[in-house]
Amino acid sequence: MKDLAVIVKLTMTEKKDILYSIIFGFLAGITAVGLFAASGYLISKSALIPPFYTLIILTSAVKLLGITKAFARYAERYFSHRATFTILSNLRVSFFNKLEPLAPGIFHKYRSGDLLARIVGDVETLQNFFLRVFYPPIVLGLVFISTILFTMFFSVYIALVLVAGLVLTVFIIPGYFAFRQRKIDYDLRQKRGDFSTEVTEFLHGFRDLKIYQKIDEKKQTLTQSSEAYIDQQKHENSNKLYSQSVNSFVSLIISWLVLGLGAYLVTEGNLEGILLAMLVMISLTVFEDAAPMAAFPVHFQDSKRAANRLFEAVNQENDSNNTDGKQTINDTQGLTIDMKAVSFSFPDESNQTLKNLNLVLPAGSRTAIVGPSGSGKSTLLNMLLKMNVHNKGEIRMNGQSIDDISQESIWKNTNVVLQENHFFFGTIRDNLLIADDRLTDQEMTEALARMELAYISLDDDVYEKGENLSGGEKQRLAIARAMLKNANLWLLDEPTSSVDALTEKVIYDHLFTQTENETFVIVSHRLTNLETMDQIIVMNQGTIIESGTFDKLMKQKGYLYEMKQIEKDLL
Repeated sequence: MKDLAVIVKLTMTEKKDILYSIIFGFLAGITAVGLFAASGYLISKSALIPPFYTLIILTSAVKLLGITKAFARYAERYFSHRATFTILSNLRVSFFNKLEPLAPGIFHKYRSGDLLARIVGDVETLQNFFLRVFYPPIVLGLVFISTILFTMFFSVYIALVLVAGLVLTVFIIPGYFAFRQRKIDYDLRQKRGDFSTEVTEFLHGFRDLKIYQKIDEKKQTLTQSSEAYIDQQKHENSNKLYSQSVNSFVSLIISWLVLGLGAYLVTEGNLEGILLAMLVMISLTVFEDAAPMAAFPVHFQDSKRAANRLFEAVNQENDSNNTDGKQTINDTQGLTIDMKAVSFSFPDESNQTLKNLNLVLPAGSRTAIVGPSGSGKSTLLNMLLKMNVHNKGEIRMNGQSIDDISQESIWKNTNVVLQENHFFFGTIRDNLLIADDRLTDQEMTEALARMELAYISLDDDVYEKGENLSGGEKQRLAIARAMLKNANLWLLDEPTSSVDALTEKVIYDHLFTQTENETFVIVSHRLTNLETMDQIIVMNQGTIIESGTFDKLMKQKGYLYEMKQIEKDLL
């Protein structure tokens, strides 16, 4: 209910449209009841051959009520749907604002297909919250109360029958089907998430499935997931239709009871016969507004589950990452980073990825972090970027606790090249302008030339995810983009792993020239250029096993020395 309360809060931002929807909804409902009541009374009155002017007045009243009903119904639909679209827009913005800071690490816990199902499917489901859950019961209650009070002037007994019908069609029957709907709704959303995940993995892994000749097996799994989702949809729709059918049947039974009780009261002289048709028409009409209540519990449970799934990810992640501060990093030429007894483990994992790290990165220094694959080097960089939040210990940047510094401030002051860098569909220019939209063509062209990419034009196309670029071109383009950002802290993760040795030397020459007096941290499996580093950090299994200058570590003849000897033997 907490998540649904968030939806209610977002809904209430559209107070004006909500009020108009309720007003015109009530007007449409009460005029519909009045229209049929007047029609029933007109039919009965006509049989008694009243004065002509009486028929004219009654006929005019019927026409006026009909026109009013049509106008009110249109206005209700207009304002309610306008409110719904605005509420959905507010919901998407609210969810995105919560999701955005978590994007770097949220895929550790949720698969992309499942997230897509939540962002798209569950948000679309919540469009029924306002239209089917929030304001219709208010309108129905107002119409029913007004109708029952009107009916009591003519017959208390018939009014009590209508009250009994109200209890059955609004509370008892919908409540029963709501209980049945809970399990169905949960299974439906699980199967939709599974299906979305299977589709996403099938599309992303299509090439590998082809290469390993596993396309048929994956197709079969995808088909089974699709069929399970379709079957669950059928089950859900059957429950909805069954609920509506039972509600409609009970409504008709109530109308028959009104007719029978009314006829009895007429024969007993407790009710004027001319009013019988009017009361029957009222019962038939007022329960038309109650019919949608059969679907109320279905939509309520649907909305509740959608809200829970939608905010489950961001709420839990925000609870575990609520240390994002509001301070900014002190603006200096270089950044000093001090880590004391820092440990980190991924969510729901008992093993620690990083264990009791103590590390100092002085301002303006060059640091290389080396070690075997899986030793925690990339995790360490992500922790400095606050994409991962340390579980224990303390990290300080320029004397400020990283917990008190906002992620945006860290990212603003950092030039980052990760192992995987995203490239957007567009042109080379578009992807470089991400660094700074004030860049000139000359500055971008010079940056490309420094990265040995002079043969690439700024107007050259870039396909989605940079599919038309080679691995080396992607890395060099990412470095050029980082150089154009011109921040104070450099965090590079295997930036030249796909580049040949000669090009790598040119790249490092330009990097070292630009990063003079700036804090420079590089993660690499290659053991080149270590001699130029102020310090080398050797990691293994999440711990720092060696640190110092290149000459110092070579003299120690420890892990780095052995790695260099192996490298010499291989070459």
